[in-house]
Amino acid sequence: MLCTEDLSATIAFYTRILGFKCETRDDKRGWASVWHGKVNIMFSLPNAHESWRGPAFTGSLYLYTDDVDKQWGQIHEQAEVCYPLQTFDYGLREFAIYDNNRYLLKFGQTVVDSEPI
Repeated sequence: MLCTEDLSATIAFYTRILGFKCETRDDKRGWASVWHGKVNIMFSLPNAHESWRGPAFTGSLYLYTDDVDKQWGQIHEQAEVCYPLQTFDYGLREFAIYDNNRYLLKFGQTVVDSEPI
């Protein structure tokens, strides 16, 4: 569950830019769920149970894909890039972007030849 101040903008980012589908949206409760393949992410507006200081998350969401080069081509000009597509010596080809809330999203694919390019 990721918090957002703007549910509509968050749903738009994930559906229009990342290709997710909005599965459920409940504006009365300030909650929505999006999915893409096996990935399901839920979002909520700030509520009385938590003190709100803005979106906060110390990690990243890592999304495995079958074609990271294609994902990069579709996404990188529409989002703020943290680091560009590259192959790392630990056997993954990946890139990272920030969503509209500044949550860090990493997209990666396992590679057989893990020599950096």
